[in-house]
Amino acid sequence: METPTKKYNKLITVLSIAIPVAVAVLFKVKLEIELPVFLPPIYATINAITAVLLVLAVVSVKKGNIRVHERLIKLAMLCSALFLVMYVLYHMTSDSTEFEGEGVIRPIYYFVLISHIILSIAVIPFVLITFVRGINREVEKHRKIAKIAFPLWLYVAVTGVVVYVMIQPYY
Repeated sequence: METPTKKYNKLITVLSIAIPVAVAVLFKVKLEIELPVFLPPIYATINAITAVLLVLAVVSVKKGNIRVHERLIKLAMLCSALFLVMYVLYHMTSDSTEFEGEGVIRPIYYFVLISHIILSIAVIPFVLITFVRGINREVEKHRKIAKIAFPLWLYVAVTGVVVYVMIQPYY
């Protein structure tokens, strides 16, 4: 018998591939418009909010408050989607900022940046599968994959803020 999650597998696979590909393609598009706001501090703040929401969601579920957990996860997903839209929009309208730090901070920055980028792609299917299993009330399967998705997603959210803080002086 097919589990409720199985019917979402194709959509999860498509989104897990389409999102990074779309971001990569859109990075090549340059729009000659000036945005009314400077987006990096806004989307860095959204990343920080996502991290807080994730921690609060875990605390809620450990206390047995599933309803609050579910709402917090939905908000975290919305924040991640908003981040992604703003991030792509910024890079479509602005040149990339080069990191000018020197010495030991330079390899640290690039380690954080590269691990952030790689894991931001890798986390997509984990988050989507975890979410679908949760809304389908496949509790044990949800818990099992959430143990992987949560630290990955939290790492991506936190390192997004760290990357911003490290490159902010060079904007």
